[in-house]
Amino acid sequence: MRELIAAFSCVEVSDLMDRLARTASAVAGTAYSGFVRVDALRQEALSVHVHAPPGDPLRMRRWLDESGMLKELALASSTVRLAPDTSVGEPGFLATPVPVVAREHTFLWVAGRRFGDGDEHLLCRFATAAARGLEAASELEAAVRLLRGVRAFRPA
Repeated sequence: MRELIAAFSCVEVSDLMDRLARTASAVAGTAYSGFVRVDALRQEALSVHVHAPPGDPLRMRRWLDESGMLKELALASSTVRLAPDTSVGEPGFLATPVPVVAREHTFLWVAGRRFGDGDEHLLCRFATAAARGLEAASELEAAVRLLRGVRAFRPA
């Protein structure tokens, strides 16, 4: 039982999100990426992970909080693309839904340059792969909880 629990416990969802975000940055050719989670009623969006270079030169964390983009993502049901406009502090932004089976909606985003249709297509495909990985990690976490319950109640 211990070996099975140890094997299933190898994947941490937070580590996986970080790896997925870093890979999304590499795929999109930008230094910024992350995940935004939207509640089931689509009223609130929360940035759950941001990958940025040291010092966050574009101030993406602040921009996400102050730009209204989180509210826009809360209302969005499909990909959101924003062209960069340095005169008003718009960094260029592309977010696509992550098709996970959950009560909440999740977006994977990249930022820092102008994005086109090819970028959108590539990010959508990557988001689908990310969804499969996140779902698998979540299922492994659930399996570990069940196995710990079995171990706790097994006869001595």
